[in-house]
Amino acid sequence: PRAVKKPLLAFVHIDTRGWGKTPELMAVSKYPEVEEIHTVAGDTCMLLKVRTEDTRALEGLLGRLYDTPGVTSTRSYVVLSTYLERPVQPEITGEWPAPKHMANPMY
Repeated sequence: PRAVKKPLLAFVHIDTRGWGKTPELMAVSKYPEVEEIHTVAGDTCMLLKVRTEDTRALEGLLGRLYDTPGVTSTRSYVVLSTYLERPVQPEITGEWPAPKHMANPMY
């Protein structure tokens, strides 16, 4: 993160009108700050993992996200410390790569 000059890690919960992905919502994948996009069960619709240079850059990203058609609200959680972050471990995870029906879940 520091090497790529994006030390600020945050998770952004996005609430949307309706359920499911739309081309407008999936367009956020083009933002270089967005590392991961997930649909989730619970009190939000989508969860993004994002990295930015600083809080000002995060604020700009949040503005763009909020302006995305279909987005009704966002909630952000800025990471203060990371104690564990590891890649997928195929020997432990089981089926890898993902099953064919999950090969391209975004489209």
